[in-house]
Amino acid sequence: MSAIAELSEERVVEGIYAVARKQRLRTKGGAPYLALELVDPSGRIDARVWHDVELLDARFAEGDAVRVLGRVEKFRNRLQVDVRTLEAAPGADPAEFAPALRRAHGGLADVVTRFFSDDVLRASLRRLPASETHHSYAGGLLEHTVGVATICRETAQLHPRLRSDLLLAAALLHDVGRVAELTSGPTFRQTDEGRLLGHVHLGLRMVEERSSGLQRDARSELLHAIACHHDARAARTAEAAVLYHANQLDAVAATRPIPD
Repeated sequence: MSAIAELSEERVVEGIYAVARKQRLRTKGGAPYLALELVDPSGRIDARVWHDVELLDARFAEGDAVRVLGRVEKFRNRLQVDVRTLEAAPGADPAEFAPALRRAHGGLADVVTRFFSDDVLRASLRRLPASETHHSYAGGLLEHTVGVATICRETAQLHPRLRSDLLLAAALLHDVGRVAELTSGPTFRQTDEGRLLGHVHLGLRMVEERSSGLQRDARSELLHAIACHHDARAARTAEAAVLYHANQLDAVAATRPIPD
């Protein structure tokens, strides 16, 4: 069985899914085809039926659960399934295939708690700025961290396919390296280590040190999101991309002049 979230280009697809959308369309040459959206608890993917359209169209309706055999291809930079054969799956309940909230490993909460139960770190959040260009005052680091985490939390509620635990953990820890990069005010100078390594590298090191017990996949994705929160092109997961944009949005909103 192939979970949608695990599909990749050129992979053979074999599994049972629910049909969230079914449209009968025609190619530019006039040939009929079916445009489908298949879903399971891990996500959703577009699918196309190019061959035996009349035969396969009669086998199912929108909202049904179906057994699919096909192959994953890429079209306009998005994955879709080229369906080779398809039939109704009468023993399956379509409601059980609705996409569900994807959550990362439960150990993420322990990692975040490990940081924020540290009295020294909590004090640093309250006395350090987030940056020289935004939230550049004592307490700015805490304010920015809360702002980014709030944006990420709201985005995860709007888009339930996002792994909310992973995204929120990354948001809360994305700038934790600032506590090793900067000294307290009033000048907020960089430490020697901060000048040479920067807050992203320092933060990654801190998270690595305190997350050794975390499941490998969750740990890698947490570190990845933190690593590229200033580099959208480097983001390889949706959560990393959302964190980048949330960070940018909070920084811009804090610096943009408010018209009278």
